[in-house]
Amino acid sequence: MEVCGTHTSTIVRGGIRNTLPENVRLVSGPGCPVCVTGEGYIDRLIELGKEGKTIITFGDMIKVPGENGALADFKASGGKVSMVYSPFDIVKLAKEFPNEEFVFAAVGFETIAPIYAMLVKRLRDEGIKNAKLLCAIKKISPALKILAKDVDGFIAPGHVAAIMGECEFKTLAHKLNRPFCIAGFTPKAVKAAILSLVSQIEKNEKNTTNLYSSVVSYSGNEKAKGLMSEVFEEKSAAWRGIGEIDGSGLYLKGEFADFDAGSEGVKEKERKTACRCGDVLCGRLLPVECPLFGKVCTPMSPKGPCMVSSEGACGIWYQCGGK
Repeated sequence: MEVCGTHTSTIVRGGIRNTLPENVRLVSGPGCPVCVTGEGYIDRLIELGKEGKTIITFGDMIKVPGENGALADFKASGGKVSMVYSPFDIVKLAKEFPNEEFVFAAVGFETIAPIYAMLVKRLRDEGIKNAKLLCAIKKISPALKILAKDVDGFIAPGHVAAIMGECEFKTLAHKLNRPFCIAGFTPKAVKAAILSLVSQIEKNEKNTTNLYSSVVSYSGNEKAKGLMSEVFEEKSAAWRGIGEIDGSGLYLKGEFADFDAGSEGVKEKERKTACRCGDVLCGRLLPVECPLFGKVCTPMSPKGPCMVSSEGACGIWYQCGGK
């Protein structure tokens, strides 16, 4: 299983599956933060918008459907939704429009969590009261613990590893009794990772190899990890397709509660739908095996988040003609 959406893009665009023997199967994992964000989160953002708040989000989130439509639909109906390229854009907006309330859709993994921590500290230090975060920030390791029973080996997410360090995945390999390989994002790097994993499996080894040592150190980015532990605490979080996972969510600590838009109050609902994004995220299906893929579900009319995000497996496969 390749966990990271950028690895998925490399595998699909590079035609790597076509070069592998039949007994090596690659599946995508839950490494797209937008894709694992549930419908309830989208619905809550829209509810906050209906209360008169301005929703600030990255572009990937704008078309993700909730039970009651997407942020794009809400914006088209007159709701206040703004897309930004940096979380810190909310600081400028909050200062420029002091009488408006802003809510940032804080979605992501450990890669961006330190940035959100810096943002919250800046809001506090500058005395900004009209900007808050609705957090859907997750840790990747708890999800891999659940998926490991169906996976022989993992290509570890290189961006997360740069923050958390090689040690994070060494510990995980030991606990799960599965091999991991940390890799870069070129086709050559991914193929080297596959070779490393197959070699370990054949030798019955369950270690972590780091083929991305130019970026990923053993202990990771200590300053970034320090920021995360200072601002966030770990609690249960809901993952699309997987369900509730203990200790997988990062929420603002009590001392930063003034900057929280009610993250822990977000409720996820089980809703019957033909969309199979949950199965794609867990590696149970390839995108083309979903009955909606390329028919009623396309980037222009997505039925699930995997077709929306630039890191979503369905969107990547669609752009490459379903191959």
